[in-house]
Amino acid sequence: MGVFHSAAKSVALVASENKRRSKRPLPGQVPPADRLSIDAWTRAIIGGVDDRSPKWKHLLVLGGLLLGFSNEEGEQLSQSLRIALEGAVVKATNLKLQAPIEQDELSEACIVLVLNHSFPLLAEPVRSELDYDRLLPVLMNSTFHSSEGLASAYFLGTVDLDIRQTASAKFSWSAKATSYQQTQKILSGPLISAFGPLSRLIAHVLENVGDPGLVKAAVEDLVDFSRTLHLTWRQNKLSEIDPSEEDIYLDQETCKTTLPTLWRLLKASLFAIVILLRATLGRLLGDGNLASGDTAPTMATQSLSILRNLHFISSRLGSTSLSQYTFVSLTAIDILSTYPAVAEAFLYSIKPNVLGQIPPHPLDRQLDLYFLDTAEHFALTLSPPVNEELLIAAAMPYLAAGGSNRLLPIFEAAHSMVLAVLAAPQSADLAAKHLPFYADALFQVFPTNLSPRQFRFAYRTLLKIIASPSPLLHTQPLLPATLLEFIRARACYASVTPLEVDPASPASNAPNDSPPLSEQAVLTLTLIDTLSCLPIGLLDEWLPLAAELVNAIDNDGMREQCKDRFWEILQGGEMSSDKAMVCVGWWSTGGGREMLLYGRRHDVRKGAPAEDSEELMMSGALPPPNIESKL
Repeated sequence: MGVFHSAAKSVALVASENKRRSKRPLPGQVPPADRLSIDAWTRAIIGGVDDRSPKWKHLLVLGGLLLGFSNEEGEQLSQSLRIALEGAVVKATNLKLQAPIEQDELSEACIVLVLNHSFPLLAEPVRSELDYDRLLPVLMNSTFHSSEGLASAYFLGTVDLDIRQTASAKFSWSAKATSYQQTQKILSGPLISAFGPLSRLIAHVLENVGDPGLVKAAVEDLVDFSRTLHLTWRQNKLSEIDPSEEDIYLDQETCKTTLPTLWRLLKASLFAIVILLRATLGRLLGDGNLASGDTAPTMATQSLSILRNLHFISSRLGSTSLSQYTFVSLTAIDILSTYPAVAEAFLYSIKPNVLGQIPPHPLDRQLDLYFLDTAEHFALTLSPPVNEELLIAAAMPYLAAGGSNRLLPIFEAAHSMVLAVLAAPQSADLAAKHLPFYADALFQVFPTNLSPRQFRFAYRTLLKIIASPSPLLHTQPLLPATLLEFIRARACYASVTPLEVDPASPASNAPNDSPPLSEQAVLTLTLIDTLSCLPIGLLDEWLPLAAELVNAIDNDGMREQCKDRFWEILQGGEMSSDKAMVCVGWWSTGGGREMLLYGRRHDVRKGAPAEDSEELMMSGALPPPNIESKL
């Protein structure tokens, strides 16, 4: 194909040059001799493509010509010949696909290679003539199972055989190892080196295939491939090393050369599979046969299983940064949520092996992370007993964990899932049972293992859970005040030292333009955040207490941030109309303005001299009479 591509490109450039010279010959220049036009040359080449050679070789010639004449720099084919050439590529493909099935990887790989490069050049009417039903199995087999493709993921098994332990007790995967050279060969192969366009080609075929059963077969094929990839990785020594500790246990050559090459291949595989899943789920949403009650939950479950098998790859990238990954995950979850029994069975099938324990193997912890991230979305679907028995039990060992980069993502996912369970309307009794213990767990891990942003979000969510119209407010009326008192008591003795900001942490301490806050300031902000969640009677009581807590902060910058947040929650629209009236009364006639803005200047309770202090009073009130005055 490269030979005919280069030949066609050269002929087009020469024809263009001759055409330019013939129009403006130089004085004394001899006109170029008569030569074949590019149309005549192309017809001569096509005429040599006959039945004496197999159809897949025809494709190499025709595909090379089509690519060569698509160069914008040289002379172009006539419109009629261009259409005929595109049609010849499609016809040769269909003839090969309709021929008796032969176990010939080379011919199938050539079909995939030519179509992958020439498909963007085909006009839409010509594309529609492809036999998509016969093409899809060829594309899947050549890409994921042939030796020219990913070889059924067995290339990972050879990597483990070449890993050696060095004298410095580190593991080494040499660049001279056979397995590394095989990995490089796969990456540089004609199919995998163009994996992006190839995955989009397969996705297009999936969207246009006529038989819905072929779509289901393709998804099952991806399930088998991803399972093999996951199991093979687990048997590899590299899977026993946490990503945060690779610099400790791997030598420099492995960290800088060989391992990045392997991850480049694995990431390319992940991206391709996600694109295919996006196409299958898109087809499911618009196909009545696939959207039936027998097929839809099965395909959704299979899609989530594939993502779970590949989570050891996606966890390194940050799956939320991939829009197509997010679409596949959320779409499959939405479909499965409409079938509660199937969703429950699926979650039980992927639950942690031992509930209540943190597994020592990094791959098992990554599977736990996937379970927590996925199960969170089913909290509204599952029954309260299942939520407690499965979801809460899986999150419990990670709630108090932390202090280590390797556990931080799972720690955050566990807290997020617990909040989702406690906020579910059907879990009111469950929330009453676990909410106090969860609040205590928050104080145990903050600020060491929980960022200020996460702590504020979690605590405000707790107050929202027990706010009206939640039945908890009627069965546990003292619970909101108790949670607020926890905050106030802790803030009185909290550290005033600014908290350190970890730039590597996914959760920042504060916006980039704000200075770091102390533990005391964060607790004060947390109390302010919860004011909009309080009942009216409790709000009237806690507005002055919150203002006192703000003025107890000695650092001017931190105190101003708290004042700004206080004013924002009063006038920013977070309060309901009834609560806003309470805030207006407290601010205007209840001394709230003076208490918040000038409380430190006039607070006699802080021990200021009486002559330097003023008594807080209602706006417009008369000063107390001077008893020494004769008047």
